[in-house]
Formats: sequence, C-alpha cells, structure tokens
Amino acid sequence: MTDIDVPPPEEIVRYEKDPETKIATITFDRPDQLNVLTIGARRRYGDLIFKASIDDDVKVLVVRAEGKDLGTGADLDELMAKQAAGTSLHEEYGIDPDEDITMPNQRSYRAGAGLVHWYANPRGGCRSLQDFKKISILEVKGYCYGWHFYQAADADLVISSDDALFGHPAFRYVGYAPRMWQWATMMGLRKFQEMVFTGRPFTAKEMDECGFINSVVPRDELEAETAKYALACARTRPTDTVFMQKVFFEIMKQQQGEYMGSMLSAWMESMGSLLREDGTGKRATITDETMDAGLNNTVKDNDNRFPPEWRLSRSGRRQPE
Repeated sequence: MTDIDVPPPEEIVRYEKDPETKIATITFDRPDQLNVLTIGARRRYGDLIFKASIDDDVKVLVVRAEGKDLGTGADLDELMAKQAAGTSLHEEYGIDPDEDITMPNQRSYRAGAGLVHWYANPRGGCRSLQDFKKISILEVKGYCYGWHFYQAADADLVISSDDALFGHPAFRYVGYAPRMWQWATMMGLRKFQEMVFTGRPFTAKEMDECGFINSVVPRDELEAETAKYALACARTRPTDTVFMQKVFFEIMKQQQGEYMGSMLSAWMESMGSLLREDGTGKRATITDETMDAGLNNTVKDNDNRFPPEWRLSRSGRRQPE
C-alpha cells in the first residue's frame, strides 16, 4: 500500500472561537473512521493550540468530537502508506519533499528515534496541550484510545460521558506509548501499571475513582456539563491570571518529570526493534505481516483471548467469554 485518499486536515480538525465568551472549540470530525487523525490533522491540531495560546480572544479551549467517540488514535493505514512511499517523515516534520533536505536513512536509528522524540515536541501535535497557556477542557465519550488518550493525560480538565473507555491498544501489541509518564502521574502508578500489564481499557467510573476525570455524566448531559465548566473557567479570572496559574502548574509538572518522562518514553519506543518474542525470537513489535493483515484485525483477534469486560471493542465486551 503506497497511496491512500484521506480528507484534508481542515476537514478532520475544525476550529471556531467566540470572542464574547472567550471560548474556542476544536472538533474532530471524522466519525465514520472513529475520528482517527492523519499526520496532517495532528500537525494542524498542534498549530491551532499554539495560535489559541496567543490569541487574546481565547481564554478556554474545549476539545471535542463529532459522533459516538472522542477517537481511537492515529490513522495507521495512512501512516503505513506514507512510510511505504517514503514521505511520512517529511509530512511529520512539515517539510516539503522538494526541499533540499536529505532525510535519515529509514534503516538508521535516527529515522525512528527522531520521530518518537518529535512526538515530545508540542509542534508535533501529540504533547501540544502541555505548553498551552490557557485552560483546556477535553470532552470524552465512547472510545478514548491511543493519541486521543494522550490528550486526556495533558488536558487541564476532563469531562466524560459514563460510557467512555480509556486506554491504548498499543499496550497489547507493543507494550508502550509516548505519554507513559504522564498517564502514570495522572492515574496513579498502581492503576496505570494494571492498565499496561493487562492491556485492558478502564471505564469512566474507574478513571473517575483514580482522580483522572473531573466529572462523569450520562451521554445526553455531556455537552451541557462541558459548557458549564467552560463558562465558569472563562468567567473566573482574567487571562493574565490564567497565564500565571498555568506557569505555576507547568513548573509543578516539570518538577514531577513530565518532559523528562516524554523523553524517556521516546527512548523506550526507539529501542523496540531489540525486543524479541518468547520462544520464536521474532521481533516483539508491529511487523509488516501484521500491518498487511490489518492491525485492527490483529487487535480484534487478540481481544478475544481476554475476559469480555477487559476487551477493547464494544462489540467484544458484549460477547460471552
């Protein structure tokens, strides 16, 4: 697979602001694909957050989605197609392929390591909320998996529907992901270790119990609950005060090791090719065969090996053991 049609970033990630209330909204709008984000959409997301952080018309940013789910992570089909075409790194870094820049050889350590370290850069669209000097609120519903779970770790406030599921399929097919440190900090080490070692998703109730969520409500009350929080945050103190508050919390997070943890997670990901499966000695990471067969199919097949209440998919959780 070397070519794939995807919507433009502006269609996947929509943005609007209300200067009167000082509330801006980012909306993921690809519900037919569970709101997976392309590389370009991720970069647009990071750029929008950077600009909203400067914009004096904005004090609060709400991140939400159309459809049943917040989202299930990155568009892996697009990623693999662009890797096969040799254009994925150019797009990740926002470099025109016609520019006089020679990318690292795909077999070099720097090719993979440089990319996962890029994910720790706010411009990369993964860790962007950490540098945001306004108030961010994430509205979660349905699946909150993969990249979308990154945003749940980094947002200032998380408002969730009671049917939401949180986690990362990567814990079952590779064992690690970029925001490990921050998830452990926000969930608590003991519960996050349970998520990593079992690979199971946590319900909104469980995430609320470990202090990860600010409010859990029925699905039909979610938008109103988010609006209540957003308006209260926008009305409380001036933007200068919010900036000062965010700097305080950022320094606190850095004392806890947030950015160091991002670098450590990048190092873990960059060493993945050295890991081996028990018995066979094959690489214990995503193989070309897995991607050719379809990663979603592999995840679903693997899901059936676990108790129904520990499965990742809604359909799998409804099936008997």
